[in-house]
Amino acid sequence: MKIPRDVSGARLAGVLCRNWQYARVHQVGSHIILETAQPTHHRIAIPDHQALRLGTFNSILRAVAQHKGVQRDEIIAGL
Repeated sequence: MKIPRDVSGARLAGVLCRNWQYARVHQVGSHIILETAQPTHHRIAIPDHQALRLGTFNSILRAVAQHKGVQRDEIIAGL
């Protein structure tokens, strides 16, 4: 599946909270900090920008997919 190019950091954080059991811990400057305890502890920072850069977005997707044991396309489908 092709990666969408117009996803904001706030939208991605919302999707991860709703669909992937992440919780918003706090925000430091322009970075939203999310964490989950399922299946193990994982913490990730998402830039709160209008449109995430493609490499940054891909890196976040890869980290979440690896931690949750799913394919990157499953996360993209929820956007």
